[in-house]
Amino acid sequence: MIGVWARRLGRVAIAIVVLLELLFVGDWAVLQFRISRGTAYGVVEVNQFLATPLKGSKVEYDLMGTVQKTCTRSIFPQKGNPSCWWLERHKSQWE
Repeated sequence: MIGVWARRLGRVAIAIVVLLELLFVGDWAVLQFRISRGTAYGVVEVNQFLATPLKGSKVEYDLMGTVQKTCTRSIFPQKGNPSCWWLERHKSQWE
């Protein structure tokens, strides 16, 4: 009985991996199409902060400024750039 469940679980895991790979390949193909049309990239303003450790286990946070970051209009990060949907929700970056 346990062997049957283990095989089913293995098949489900393989199916999930295959579906994720297909989603990534499809996302890449759509990005390539958008690159050829000139609509693949976007720009998001991001606040950059510097965390400086101080004595007594304290940390000082300094705003370094806002910069414009290039992002891809895709589900996954592509071509070394983060996805626009993710970057718009995480506009604070720490260094």
